[in-house]
Amino acid sequence: MMITLILLALLNGVCIGLCRILNGRLGQASDAYYASLWNHGVGFALLSLLLVLMPTTPISGLLDAPLYAWLGGVVGAGFVVLNTQVILRLGATLCSLLVISGQLFSGVLFDLIVKEVNQLQLLGVLFIFIGVLGFRRMEAQADSANADSAKADSANVSSENAGSAKPELVETEPEPAK
Repeated sequence: MMITLILLALLNGVCIGLCRILNGRLGQASDAYYASLWNHGVGFALLSLLLVLMPTTPISGLLDAPLYAWLGGVVGAGFVVLNTQVILRLGATLCSLLVISGQLFSGVLFDLIVKEVNQLQLLGVLFIFIGVLGFRRMEAQADSANADSAKADSANVSSENAGSAKPELVETEPEPAK
């Protein structure tokens, strides 16, 4: 049973990563708010269909939930909009690492409120934060090296073209006879 739950959690992570990428692409084609609206509209339609097909619908339990529990939809919509705006600028890997780090941080905070958190859990979260910072540092160094290389290539092309006074010839096809 535990293996099944672990596999389902991993599948959920894959779905979240894929959803981020697809919403980011959709947001690139329009904007983050329309991408979020589309995401939630399609999700609403699919879940509505599934609920109609289910044998029982426990709506009474929803009505008994505390008022703050209804804010999950608001938080979810905000997550999709924010993520859609961020993923195109940071890239899928860094965005995912930061989102997961935020989830771990808030999870530890909630666990501290509700129950005890052992030192091993805190150490694990600390290692993940260090990993995210290390990834970002390596990415920044690679970006810097690529920028330096591009500048050097541009300077070499400019100096090669500066000594050339010949105009470039452009071949064109003759116009067809009328």
